[in-house]
Amino acid sequence: MYKLLTLSLLSLTLTLLPLTSKSQEKEPVVLIETNMGNLKAKLYNDTPLHRDNFIRLAKSGHYNGTLFYRVVKNFVVQGGSSDSRNAIAGQAIGYGKGVTIDAEIKPHHYHKKGALAAPRQPDRVNVFKESDIAQFYFVVGKKYTPEELDKIEKSINVPIKRAIQKKYYTPEKKAILDTLRAQKKVPEFRAIAEKIKSDINFEWENNTDKLYMDDEKRKAYTTIGGVHHLDKEYTVFGELIEGFDVLDKIAALPTDRQDRPFKDVRIISVKIIK
Repeated sequence: MYKLLTLSLLSLTLTLLPLTSKSQEKEPVVLIETNMGNLKAKLYNDTPLHRDNFIRLAKSGHYNGTLFYRVVKNFVVQGGSSDSRNAIAGQAIGYGKGVTIDAEIKPHHYHKKGALAAPRQPDRVNVFKESDIAQFYFVVGKKYTPEELDKIEKSINVPIKRAIQKKYYTPEKKAILDTLRAQKKVPEFRAIAEKIKSDINFEWENNTDKLYMDDEKRKAYTTIGGVHHLDKEYTVFGELIEGFDVLDKIAALPTDRQDRPFKDVRIISVKIIK
């Protein structure tokens, strides 16, 4: 009996080992060498499609010679499109091959400064928010004040809450409650009122469109900055860990009407270093 128990425990341990190892797997680190300096970023393991695709493209040399062709002040620095390689001055860039990968949008990955994310086509032609197969961007953004974040939350949440309230606290329900109040039928009044309140609270708690910024996100947006309105819309699959000064230099470049820098910012190579 003891031997059987020991073997069972050993079997269970061996079964769990790969899972434990997988969960503790280190995040890959990539080095993006440019003619303006180097950017070092880590790739998130919980966005495996984007992680593996970026690594595949880097190893194949896809990014070598491409440009950071789109620079928007206080917004993003975008690059990686195949049609930016050897592009002449003034050429429209960024149309690529039109190939996509599935979205991996995670609520805990947000658009703080330095976030590495994938651009995509707009919702009207891309309802599933699928990412471009090769292009990527780093967030530059701006710093928000706590008061600005409060206003942003209210501007999104108040209309949602009002719509939910209107759905359950209808004119018909109000008329019934008014009648019960006038008739002093307290138990009946409370039963209906509590049901309305419960329905409103349940739908509000489970609403995925409302905006909530926890302390970590608020700290990031008020100290290093970011672009809050991109959250939940685009896949963030990594973040910059070194080279913020280089990102700032690129973001400060003068650009033409298409947001392309007058001075080409060329990606020399992308290497997987860890």
